[in-house]
Amino acid sequence: MASIQEPEVQFAQRLASNEKPTRTKAVKKLRKYINVRSQKATGGFTGDELLKLWKGLFYCLWMQDKPLVQEELSNQISTLIHSFHDINGQLLYLESFLQTFKREWTGIDRLRMDKFFQLVRFMFRQTFELLKRKNWDVSVVGQFLELLTAQLLQSSSTAPSGLQFHILDLYMTELAAVGSAELTAEQNLIFIEPFCKTAAKTKDRVLFRAICSSIFSTIIDQAPFAIEDLMREIKTHEDSDSDSEQASEEDEKNSKTRSKKGQQLNGCKSKDDNDEDQDDDFGDWKDTELPHDVDVGPVLQFDYSVLADKLLELASRSSTPSHNRQKLYRIIKVLRDLSEGIFPQDEYPEEVSTDEDDDMFGSRKMMKSATADREEEEEGAPAAKKRKGNCWQI
Repeated sequence: MASIQEPEVQFAQRLASNEKPTRTKAVKKLRKYINVRSQKATGGFTGDELLKLWKGLFYCLWMQDKPLVQEELSNQISTLIHSFHDINGQLLYLESFLQTFKREWTGIDRLRMDKFFQLVRFMFRQTFELLKRKNWDVSVVGQFLELLTAQLLQSSSTAPSGLQFHILDLYMTELAAVGSAELTAEQNLIFIEPFCKTAAKTKDRVLFRAICSSIFSTIIDQAPFAIEDLMREIKTHEDSDSDSEQASEEDEKNSKTRSKKGQQLNGCKSKDDNDEDQDDDFGDWKDTELPHDVDVGPVLQFDYSVLADKLLELASRSSTPSHNRQKLYRIIKVLRDLSEGIFPQDEYPEEVSTDEDDDMFGSRKMMKSATADREEEEEGAPAAKKRKGNCWQI
């Protein structure tokens, strides 16, 4: 009598079938199976069972042609994480995904790589969405970061470099897309802390440069956009408060307010006390030109001073390689300037850029303002030295 196969093995075989209808039906049934089984008190999945399911899911995408259908399948696979009813099962699903991709990564050919890149991105997007649904609970975020460190950043993780670099590239973008409207600077620092620790202790120079380029340089490059978002948020709150006050005023005052608004629409600005206070608070901000030709999407807010202190603490340890310490000190100096309102592009490119560090700071060359260029032409002095202390101050 033939032995009955485990359900996970049966699913894996159907998911990797040559027939598309069989694969499609298997994905739908798998969602129901996970949903029903995870509801039972004793029905949780083991790591081995999820690894079997993930092998089937991996080859399900392997067999799929046509970009739009691949995107839909990647979305279906990544959203399976929400079919689990407890956080342990959800994180185990993510862990099994990373283990499967570490094992299979080097076997992916060039023609198939794009769709697997996309699945990795979708998996992290849905993971951040999961954390958002948990209201960014500190303990849940901590479990996720521990998993991420163990599977990708530790020297014993055996993670392929290509997978590491791709996750580093998408990490900040996907986190901002999901959580930029809710996450505080303190929470954002927690999300990048594993990368800070790895940068301070790793002896892998390639990984170190990738962290500097994808994490630290991204934070520095997006600084003006983060400031712009903050100012926009402040203005929105001020407008909201102003509307509330106007709603509670008497009819006569409302009439006067509408008259003033009509003048503003015709190009006349009212000079009340609030406007003067706003000018005083923002200082030179209104005179600063931001690079609007680059669409960076949502950006994360950071307390640059706190981040600099954190990096300084890690870089100062005796276990930090000297090469890493030297580069981290340079990043710390840039962050210190940002915390004082000095945009780093004003001082650093000509003075500290080297061929080795072009990846870290070179992308900020596109962010020079037109005002700075005019100052350099008119005054005949290097803008890096002339503008220090008066540009990007808030």
